[in-house]
Amino acid sequence: MSEWIQSIEGTAQGAQVALALALLAAFLHAVFGALQKGRHDPLLARGAIDIVYCVIAAPFAFFVVPWPEPHMWPIFIGVFLIHVPYKWAVLSAFRRGAYTVVYPVMRGTGPLFTIFGAWLLFGETFNAVQWIGVAVLLAGLYGLAAYNMAKITVARDTLIPALGFAVLTGLFVALYTTFDAYGIRATADPFTFLAWFFFIDGLLFPLLALRFYLRMGARPPLGPLALRGLAGGLIAPFSFGSVMLATRLDQVGEAAVLRETSTVFAALIGWLFLKESVGPVRTALMGLIAAGAVIVEAGG
Repeated sequence: MSEWIQSIEGTAQGAQVALALALLAAFLHAVFGALQKGRHDPLLARGAIDIVYCVIAAPFAFFVVPWPEPHMWPIFIGVFLIHVPYKWAVLSAFRRGAYTVVYPVMRGTGPLFTIFGAWLLFGETFNAVQWIGVAVLLAGLYGLAAYNMAKITVARDTLIPALGFAVLTGLFVALYTTFDAYGIRATADPFTFLAWFFFIDGLLFPLLALRFYLRMGARPPLGPLALRGLAGGLIAPFSFGSVMLATRLDQVGEAAVLRETSTVFAALIGWLFLKESVGPVRTALMGLIAAGAVIVEAGG
C-alpha cells in the first residue's frame, strides 16, 4: 500500500484518489462528530475515543510500520502541541453552544485558514474559480449556523463564548491540517506517520477524562461510554487518516474544502436514520456547501 501511495503522488490518478479519500473523510467525520455530542460530557466521549485508537495504533507503530526517521520526532512533538489545544477548543465550544450552531462555524473557518496556511507553507494557490467555490461553501456553512441559531433554542448567555471557541477551533483545524500535511510528506512511508500520530495523539485525553470522571458526583455508567469510545476509536483512524493521505497526494487546500462537506453528510445521516427534519432552507444551504466543494474541485 505504501509503495502504491508513493507511486501515484503528483499524478492524475493521485488527484482522483485524493478526491475519494477527502469525501470518505467528510462522511466519516460527520459520524465521528456526532459521537462527541449527546448524553456524555464531551471530555468523557473524547477520552473514550482516544484510548481506543491509541491502543489500536500502538502495535502498528512499534512492530508493523518502518521506524520514524530522526527528523520526524520534532514533528511529532509539534503534532502533539497543536492537537491538544485543538481538542480543548472543540470541547469548550460543544460545552457552551448548540452542536448545530458551533459545528458549521468550526468547519467553515477551518478551510479558509487552511488555504492561507497551504499557500504560506507549500506555495499552493487557488484560482479565481476556486475562490468563488470557497465563497459559496462558506456562505452555506455560515448560513446554516445562522439559521440554526435563529430556529432552535440555544443558551444565549454562553453563545458568544461558544462561537469564539468555534472560530478558535477553525484556526486550529487549519494549523493541524497544514502541519500534519507537512508531517505526512516528510516521511518516506505515510503509514509510519499515521501510526505514530494516532498513538501519540491518544495519550493525554484519556488521562484527563479519567481525572474528570473520578471527580464527578454522579458518574455515568461506563458501558455506553465504552461503546461510544469503541465506535469513535475505530472510525477516527479512517476519517483523519483519509484526509491526511489526501493532503499527501494532492493540494492541501482542496482536501480541506472537500472535507467540509461533512456538514452535508451529517444532515443526511440525521434525515435518513434519525428521522430529523431538514426543511427547504437547510436543504438549500447544504446545496450551497456541496456546490462550493464541486466548484473548488472543478476549478482545480
